[in-house]
Amino acid sequence: MITSSETALDSIRTIDLDELIAGRPLLTRVHRRYVLSAADAAMALELVDPTTTRVLEVDGRRDLGHTSVYLDTPELDAFRRAARGRRHRFRIRTRRYESGGTFLEVRTRQQQRTVPHRLPGEHLPDGGFSEAGARFVAETLRGAGVRNPPIAELRASLRADYRRITLLHEPTTSRITIDSGLTWWDVRTGSWLSRPELAIIETRSAGQPCGMDLLLSSLGHRPARFSKYATALAAMNPRLPATRWRRTLRQYF
Repeated sequence: MITSSETALDSIRTIDLDELIAGRPLLTRVHRRYVLSAADAAMALELVDPTTTRVLEVDGRRDLGHTSVYLDTPELDAFRRAARGRRHRFRIRTRRYESGGTFLEVRTRQQQRTVPHRLPGEHLPDGGFSEAGARFVAETLRGAGVRNPPIAELRASLRADYRRITLLHEPTTSRITIDSGLTWWDVRTGSWLSRPELAIIETRSAGQPCGMDLLLSSLGHRPARFSKYATALAAMNPRLPATRWRRTLRQYF
């Protein structure tokens, strides 16, 4: 968990969820991910410029619980596309927030950028898609160039639980998330993995590095290849192809 003092967050102006969503959306984003110790993440949080940054607050809380359930085929098609750097790769998951919201999300890669697509509501009532959910996933994948999307084969593959602090860098409208308390469950095998000593900082910007990127660079941290789904699944299943995440696995898992 992030153990930074309350002073670090108390000095940052808050923003509510409606205001964050209503702001200029980053529908097509460049993601930069950093894997570091929870202590180093706390240090970075202490050094954030409070004059240019706001922190998401929901019901008086700024450190919010998240649960993601990732879907894949029995052959792990989504994982293998990511592992091999395929052009038409994708990730499908449900996301449940401590604040009460639930979404079905499909992320695709287009011209080196991550494009998220979201459908509000619960769309896996019995482990399979609702009619609206299946249509949403199929249309999104076809629109991203995925031929014959395997909708009927998709099932829960991995669950991830963590806590998240969300920041908005106002000058660039970039969003920064700091995730800690990371735990994963392989739904297929029942194995699990916990890394409470780690934190994942992710920046989402329109292109140029934001304030957090520059801050982390000054502290000696560089972006890493990391995926909450693929890296964790590879860590629990050493036989899976994992060349893309080998350095991260060797250093942190």
